[in-house]
Amino acid sequence: MLVWDDAKAFLAVARKGQLSSAAQHMGLGIATLSRRLDRLEGALGVKLFQRHQTGYSLTSDGEELLEKAEMLEGAAQAFQEGAQHQAQVRGRVRLATAENFASHLIIPRLSQFASQYPSVTLDIVTDIRTANLHRRDADLALRLVKPTRGNITLRRLGALGFGLYAGGAFANQVLERKSAQPLTEMPWISWGEAYSDLPAAEWAERYFEAEPRLLASSLASHIAAARAGLGLAVLPHFLAHGAGLVCVEPDISVSQPIYLVIHSDLTQTPRVRVTADFLAALVEENRDWLSHPAG
Repeated sequence: MLVWDDAKAFLAVARKGQLSSAAQHMGLGIATLSRRLDRLEGALGVKLFQRHQTGYSLTSDGEELLEKAEMLEGAAQAFQEGAQHQAQVRGRVRLATAENFASHLIIPRLSQFASQYPSVTLDIVTDIRTANLHRRDADLALRLVKPTRGNITLRRLGALGFGLYAGGAFANQVLERKSAQPLTEMPWISWGEAYSDLPAAEWAERYFEAEPRLLASSLASHIAAARAGLGLAVLPHFLAHGAGLVCVEPDISVSQPIYLVIHSDLTQTPRVRVTADFLAALVEENRDWLSHPAG
C-alpha cells in the first residue's frame, strides 16, 4: 500500500543526494529513511534511486516521478494552509435580513458553511427595520431596501421576483374566469396601512379595483390566506413555489433588487468576508428560484 508521507522521503533524498543529509533534514534516522524509500519503491513497483558510495542519484523512473511528487507536496501544503486559514476564521457575525430569507434561503443551506467554518457563529437578526449597520446593530445585511447613508459597502446580488398567486379551488376559478372577468375585479389580500409603503402593497393598491377581502401584516399570513382561497396575493416567487399556489400572473413589475450591505470597517475581517462570500454565492446559485415563477 502506498503511504503518501513516503513521498517526502523521496523528495528529500532527490534534493540532498545523500541519505545522511536527507535524514538530518527530515529529523529521521538513516535506517528509518532507508526503510521509507524501500517501502515507496515496493508500493510503486519501480526503482527510484541508484545507490552509489558517493550518494544517491535518480533513475529514469525516479526522474519521471519527481515532478508528480512535487505536485503532491504542493497540494499538501495548500491543504494545510487552507486548514490553517479556516482555523483562523472565528468569531460571531451578526447578519440582518428578512425572516423569509433567513428561514427559506439561508438557514436550509447553512450546514456546508458551518462545516467549513466551525468557529464562526452566525447571529441572524430578522427585524431589519431596526438594524442599522452604521450604528453596528449588525455587521452585514441581506436586504431589499438600498441604504442611502452610513459607513457601508453595497453590492447588488440579484433580484427578488413577485407574481400574483391563488390557491385551492379559487385558483381554478380564477384561471377559468380570467378571460371573462379581469383579475382587477377579483378578491384580493392587502397589507394594510402600516405596510402601505411596500412595493408589493403599492402595486396591489393601484391594480385592484375592489376593496380587499383581507388585510394581513406578514407574508406567512398572505400565503395562508391564498391557500385558503380567500383571494389573490402578491407573493415572492420563491415563497410561493413550495406553498402549492398557482401563479396566475407572473410578470407584475414588482421585482426588487437584493443587496448585500457590509459595514465598511469590516469588509476585510475574515469572519465577515467569508460570510459575505457565502451569501453572494447563495443568491447566485438560486438566482432563477428567487426571480422567476416555477417552471
